[in-house]
Amino acid sequence: MASVIARMAEYRPDLSLFTMWCSHVFRSGKFPADPTSGRNWEIIRDEYLALPEEAFDPWVQRSMHGSGWSVYGLVAQGRPIPGGSRQCPATAEILSQIEGVGLAGFSRMAPGTHIAPHSGWAENEYRLHLGLVVPTGCRLRVAADTRSWQEGKCLIFDDTALHEAWNDSSAMRGNLMVDFLRPGMTEFSSDVPDDVLEYAAQLFARSSDAADQHSERQPRD
Repeated sequence: MASVIARMAEYRPDLSLFTMWCSHVFRSGKFPADPTSGRNWEIIRDEYLALPEEAFDPWVQRSMHGSGWSVYGLVAQGRPIPGGSRQCPATAEILSQIEGVGLAGFSRMAPGTHIAPHSGWAENEYRLHLGLVVPTGCRLRVAADTRSWQEGKCLIFDDTALHEAWNDSSAMRGNLMVDFLRPGMTEFSSDVPDDVLEYAAQLFARSSDAADQHSERQPRD
């Protein structure tokens, strides 16, 4: 736990496992665009809410959650997913102004979902959760520290620390999830599980297929 705190303290000397308020990090100059500033978070939320149910996929690591955690991809392996950019252009524009984004997407937890304790692979990144739709009864534990998400606010944490999450409410919880490079890092983490890499490849392939179908439907001279 001490090493986690030390790494997070590269942003703020008084930072523990979390920072609840994004402004502490965004004022560091790492983020030209703060997703919580002005109406940014509301624009992101509205694009999230406009997505159809079928746009979301169950997160591939089913052993963690059963069927209650679903995602919509916007960035993978440091590259914007074209389909996500088409569906959520304002969110894509905000993400494009954040330095070092390796992964981003919308994350949903269904009512009654528990994401089991696990440690991630993102050794070179920190993980950001921006609360979009957060009913009472939703929380995240990282190591020994447990916090609740708040709408329009961020939690930033170390994905390699043991963490778990709950939605004990009767409504869907929605977040924007972003992995961004830690200070001093120039390359994204390489130890990504095979099933996650396969899912990312599927997202890019789907986007390409959708673009081809859209082109075929366009009127021709």
